[in-house]
Amino acid sequence: MLRRRKRPLGPEDVAVADLPKVRLAVGAAALGNTMEWFDFGVYAYLADTLGKVFFPSSSPGTQVISTFATFAAAFLVRPLGGLVFGPLGDRIGRQRVLAITMIMMAASTLAVGLLPTYAAVGYLAPVLLLLCRLVQGFSTGGEYAGATTYIAEYAPDRRRGFLGSWLDFGTFIGYSMGSGLVTVLTVTLGSQSLQDWAWRIPFLVAGPLGVTGLYMRLKLEDTPAFKAEVEEAARNVPGEGSPVDEARQSGRGRLKDIFTGHWQAIMICIGLVLLYNVTNYMVTSYLPTYMTSTLDFGDTTAQLLVLGTMLLVVLTITAVGRTSDRWGRRPVFMTGSIALIALSAPAFVLIRQGGILLPAAGCAILGLLLASFAGTSAATLPALFPTRIRYGALSIAFNLSVSLFGGTTPLVASALVEATGDAMVPAYYLMVAGVVGCVSTLYLRETAGKPLAGSRAMVETPGQARRLVARSRTAAGRHARDVWLRIRGRRRPPA
Repeated sequence: MLRRRKRPLGPEDVAVADLPKVRLAVGAAALGNTMEWFDFGVYAYLADTLGKVFFPSSSPGTQVISTFATFAAAFLVRPLGGLVFGPLGDRIGRQRVLAITMIMMAASTLAVGLLPTYAAVGYLAPVLLLLCRLVQGFSTGGEYAGATTYIAEYAPDRRRGFLGSWLDFGTFIGYSMGSGLVTVLTVTLGSQSLQDWAWRIPFLVAGPLGVTGLYMRLKLEDTPAFKAEVEEAARNVPGEGSPVDEARQSGRGRLKDIFTGHWQAIMICIGLVLLYNVTNYMVTSYLPTYMTSTLDFGDTTAQLLVLGTMLLVVLTITAVGRTSDRWGRRPVFMTGSIALIALSAPAFVLIRQGGILLPAAGCAILGLLLASFAGTSAATLPALFPTRIRYGALSIAFNLSVSLFGGTTPLVASALVEATGDAMVPAYYLMVAGVVGCVSTLYLRETAGKPLAGSRAMVETPGQARRLVARSRTAAGRHARDVWLRIRGRRRPPA
């Protein structure tokens, strides 16, 4: 029994975070998400305009569905990007792969702004738009999982939720920038100018954003956890089952390890990602079009309402991340899931009312629900997997879920509303996502304040490291004493 007890931590088991590098890692990772979601914000707000530019021969409803079908097509190749970039990040390093995905995202988004229109080249125009979206989707397959892995492996254990929340802070800043730019162009230039030429401007902005993000990512080093994994592999003698063999494992071998050895974590990840991304894409990508096409809101009114919702998420998301460090990931996810089931229908009832105040209240409810998932996910998902397969496993699970459920949300919701005529369909869709979130959270292991699987404990100062080692040794000593007393009690003859 004494031999089976957990070994106390030693100084070699605790790493001290390099705080300047932590800040640079968070900033560089968040900037990539900012650029990715800048494009999503632009595309969502320009859905009507892009439908007229690239699908002019269709009816207005079909134009919207065609535009969102092109939007969803990018998500169909995301799992392929995850299959390529995820295991590659576990083999050659997180930093190199994140630099590659940044280049691809910036180039493909910029290319959309340079495309010829349907009036100029006919059916070639939507084909080229689809091609650009496929490249974006492929590169994004390695982006979010890599960025969350990077921040999680750099962050001190007690602040992983807060620091991870800055990644999705970048997400909603990017969305707000994109949607805000489209709103300004709509107000200042008018819908006709936007359709004629000004729709290109937001996509062309991606060029400078991409150069800035690439510069920051090239200055990064790989994470301490990945470096430690590489050093551990180098210290071992090559042989069957050694870390060196695992590092050299083929892509097929890694995939087999992920799906056979970590299938439960994969399923939990898929469920939590479904919860987050169905809510995310319902609010960010579908809601503007829902208001204008289904509820007959004015373009500017709908854009301002959703933009205000995004700003609310930005203001609350880091507070949610900090709360998850204090209360735990499971309570935050469970509370948000139950609230999504209970409040989705009331939120959409409010949005359907006239005026500004009641729809704004409905949007605010959805924004706070979204923040509860966005502020927690970046710290929760990487902790599901050990270091040696973290990037690959998270990329695969995340992108499968986003492709099947998240990215298709605008398409499915718009098609269901068109087919049924029921404007409450989006609320029912969110309620189903809430049920999936509750089930997934029940099986989620609490990781707040704990080291990542396969990694050393990470603290902020040498003093914290010494105190952690001392507490671990004290706890181990007490445990050994208790075990010894129980053994003696069993051996003592009865009176």
